Amino acid sequence: MIENRPWLTFVGHATLWLGVALVALPVWMALVASTHPASAFGVGHIPLWFGDAGVETWKSVLLEEAGNGIESSVTFMMLNSLVMALGITFGKIAISLLSAYAIVFFRFPFRNFCFWIIFMTLMLPVEVRIVPTYEVVANLGLLNSFTGLTLPLIASATATFLFRQCFLSIPSELVEAARIDGAGPFRFFFDILLPLTRTNIAALFVILFIYGWNQYLWPLIITTDNAYYTLVMSIKRMLSVTDGDIEWNRIMATTLLAMLPPVAVVIGMQKLFVKGLVDAEK
Repeated sequence: MIENRPWLTFVGHATLWLGVALVALPVWMALVASTHPASAFGVGHIPLWFGDAGVETWKSVLLEEAGNGIESSVTFMMLNSLVMALGITFGKIAISLLSAYAIVFFRFPFRNFCFWIIFMTLMLPVEVRIVPTYEVVANLGLLNSFTGLTLPLIASATATFLFRQCFLSIPSELVEAARIDGAGPFRFFFDILLPLTRTNIAALFVILFIYGWNQYLWPLIITTDNAYYTLVMSIKRMLSVTDGDIEWNRIMATTLLAMLPPVAVVIGMQKLFVKGLVDAEK
């Protein structure tokens, strides 16, 4: 028997709506702020309803230079961020797939030791090894380049671990059947393993794309050329104003644009993302 408790349903729905409102409020304030002129924020209060400068603000943000020493437009920096995020994402997935494949399906000395060495790199994020990594990148002449933005960040112990656990769940009978059919290592990898792990790849794609898109410290350190500025790190530069007022309307519009690609990826791949995290069947 299902108990009918209208008051409990009301409390539950009210709690959910309150949570949605708290999460959506900063987004709403940023959207409203982007429709007001920059002078509207010098009076000591934040507008809560739309102004009449939205078209002008968004046009200048999308087509003109970002200002404050940044000679690139926000649209151009979004393309840079997209290139970096996709490079990091595909690089991490490719390297993690191959390393997990070698550890699980190939027999060689110290393979478990190699895995644990890879896994221990989780204790050394890029912020800890930032100085030696910068030294290596600088010596290789990769400063102010997309290779320098992506290459030091494409190794992932977490993704290797997740793919290893996924490969370990592959039935041994399937591996033996592939060998009997004459499938070599490459055919087994591309024709059997990749289709079986597509949902895991999709889930990791979402996580790694957001990780790559939101990179701040590494692009800030290795880029001094406007041609390689990324969007997230440029927001901080737009805030660093020595003379004059901060253009909060342009900054809020830029912040909203920085949110769009990760949100689009999460929404577009939501089903595969959830399935890849919770589905244990192969």
